[in-house]
Formats: sequence, C-alpha cells, structure tokens
Amino acid sequence: MKKTIILWVSLLACFTTLAQKTPDTEALKVKLNESGSRYFQVTFLNQAWFRFNDNNPGTTVNGSLQNQSFDIGLRRTRMQLYGQITDRTFMYFQFGQNNFNAQYNATGNRKIAPFFHDALGEYRVSSGNQLKIGGGLSIISGISRFSQPSIGTIMTMDVPVFAQTTVDQIDQFSRKLSIYARGQIGHWDYRFILSDPFPITSNGQTPPAISSSYANFSQKGHSLQQQGYLIYQFFDQENHTTPYMTGTYLGSKKIVNVAIGGAYQPNAMWQKSAQGDTLYQDMKHFAIESFVDIPLQNHAALSAYLGYFNTNYGTNYLRYNGSMNPATGTTLNASNSISGQGPVYGNSYPMFGTGSVVYTQIGYLLPSSRADLSNRFMPYISATFAKYDRLGNNSTTTFNAGLNYFIQGHKSKLSLDFQSRPTYQVNQGDVNAGNRLNSLTLQFQVFI
Repeated sequence: MKKTIILWVSLLACFTTLAQKTPDTEALKVKLNESGSRYFQVTFLNQAWFRFNDNNPGTTVNGSLQNQSFDIGLRRTRMQLYGQITDRTFMYFQFGQNNFNAQYNATGNRKIAPFFHDALGEYRVSSGNQLKIGGGLSIISGISRFSQPSIGTIMTMDVPVFAQTTVDQIDQFSRKLSIYARGQIGHWDYRFILSDPFPITSNGQTPPAISSSYANFSQKGHSLQQQGYLIYQFFDQENHTTPYMTGTYLGSKKIVNVAIGGAYQPNAMWQKSAQGDTLYQDMKHFAIESFVDIPLQNHAALSAYLGYFNTNYGTNYLRYNGSMNPATGTTLNASNSISGQGPVYGNSYPMFGTGSVVYTQIGYLLPSSRADLSNRFMPYISATFAKYDRLGNNSTTTFNAGLNYFIQGHKSKLSLDFQSRPTYQVNQGDVNAGNRLNSLTLQFQVFI
C-alpha cells in the first residue's frame, strides 16, 4: 500500500509540473524532443447523463412495470494515451467504459465495465500525411464519418449510432482488429481497412436462433471484412492525428466535404430456407454524405450534415437498440412485439436493419463579441428517416432537438436534448405503428 501511495503521489507531482510548464491546451502533454514534434499525451473525458424517459409499452425495471423512468448514468468515460514517439511512428490507446447506469449488467457484476477500446500502432510512410499504415484494435471504418466519431467533439448530444452498423455484435463497441492505410493527397482524404471481426458468440449475449423469417449474424464460419472511405475536401483539410472524425470545429476551420464509403463481409449472415437448409448471405453497406462546418461573421459558425445509407444485413434483419437503456425487461412476448435481436423495452427502437436511412443534422453557434468559446450557445436539430424491410410500410423516424452551452468549448459543456422516437405493435402478425414516446436528457461533459 505504501508503494502504491508513493507511485500515485509521484504521478500527480509529474502532471502538476507539466501543467505549470506548458499552456492549458497541452496540460497533459510531454515533449519527447526539444521541438515537440515527438510527444506523448493523455486525455480524459466524462459524459454524465441525467435523463427522464417515456418507457416502451410493457417495460419493467428490476421486475416492476414502469411507464416512465429517471436515471443517472455515465454515457462515456474514457482515457486516451497517444503520441508521436518517433518522427514517423504513432501509437494510440483508449481505455474506458460506456452506458454505465444503475441497470448496467443488472444480474451480473457491475464492476466489469471498463475495457480497451483502441490499441494501435501506425507508421507514416510518406514525408507528410499522404500515406500512413497502421494496425491493431481500432474504430477506423468505412461507411461514414459517424462510423468513427470523435465523441469529445459531438455537436448533437449523441451520435447517430446506426452508422456504427455492427456495434457490439461482431466488434468491440465499434472497434475491430484491423490493418489499414489512410492519408491525405491534395483535396482527397482516404482510408482502406481490412478487419478481422469477432464471432457473434463472444459479444456477451445469447445469440438468437437461426430463423427462416429473417437473417441474423452467422454463428458458423469466419470471413474478413473489407471497408473503404473516400472524402473530397473543398477547403481546409480535416484533422488527421487519430482515425477519429471531428463532430464540429466550432468555427476553427472551413470544412466543406462530400464523401462515399462502404463495408463488405461475405457470408456474415445466415438464415434457414423453407426446407431447413442453412443459407449464408453477405453483409453489404454503402453511404454517401456531405459535411459542412464553417465560420460566419461575429464569431458564429454553422455545422450541417446530410447522408444517405443503404444497409444490407440480409433478409429482413432488424435490431432494436437504446443508448444506456434505463430498463431491464418487458412483459410483451413474440405474439405482440417484434421478435429477433435486441430489447424492445426502455428507450429502444429499431435502430439497425436491412433497408435505407437518411440522416441529417444542423447546428448554429450563436454570434458573440468575443472570439473565444466561453459562455457560448449552440442550438441544433437532427432527424433520422429509416425504411427497414421488416417493418413493411412503417417508417422509423426519430427527431432530436437540443441546446449546447459551452462553458469552455468542448472541455466543459452542458447539453440539453429532447428526443421523439417511434414504437410498434404486432397484431395478428402485422406490424403497426404505436404511440410516439419522448425523452429529455441533460448531459455534462468534461474533457481535458
């Protein structure tokens, strides 16, 4: 115990000294050479949620029916450790936990939440950012910028999670073991990835049985996943230190992009034929999108995004999901709810499925007489318009509206978010739209 106390005191003294010798923006950054081109940096982030939720019909919390609920949780708690350790070698680690509230692992051990999100090494082949080769456990992806979001710079309170298409199914919270090439050449920014997905049987949940009505992730066989993402940047280039993509630059850059991305994995899904044979299907996703984040007069800024996604998980695939679900069970059964993957209780709704999705968001950083980001406001709205095959003629439309209060930029901010989401009922096998339900969430983010 004495040695442990001495170690923690020594580390605290070290970081206190660094904070005194370096500017606030580099308070936890160690220079490895005189110029600072080689460095090692540590960051910490915490997103605490305080939420009131209209629960889905039949929701139970610890065995009790509950139409509404209030919960407190940690949506994300993360630590990053990364740096340019030689002129061309970069390393990156991220450790933390997600979706930690009172119902986390309610029938198990709540103390098993933290895990490594990322662990990678990267070598810069070219003199600049033209070509970088890397590998390890990483979120680097194809499809969309929201498949690999920088969660510390999100404009809306949360990202559109559907863009992380296999989250916690055949990946580790969107991270896969991958080898990749990425870079920036002129106006182009690219990334190509070959990933080795995890089996669905290791995601900590009991996988659904093979069905003749809809496809699910296959429990037999193994294949590599191929991904690609290509951006054309009209003005400034986006940040390129890590594979993560910025949510909003708050007027510090002039970004106007168009991008295209995709992912392909052969025989990733399975289904039974009418004769009882096992049929394997490929997983294929494609997206095209545009992102705008530009400064305006009087230190204002505009951030906007529009994307079209075509998601193909095989025949009639559909999965419910709810961020940091506040509930644990339901009284509904297969005769009056949609069967398959994912919980239909709490704040869940059909988030992933075979079909098409249009997602858009827009935010406006209000003008100020000062150029800094202290005491600034940014209202935003976002909408998801999804059409999934398994829901027939029913669409899945989700709306969010909110307000960011930047106490000090992304380092310290409050976000208030209102969400309206759909519900569905099953009547004699037919899926019908139910009542729309709401949630109201206050988030406090701290980031250094």
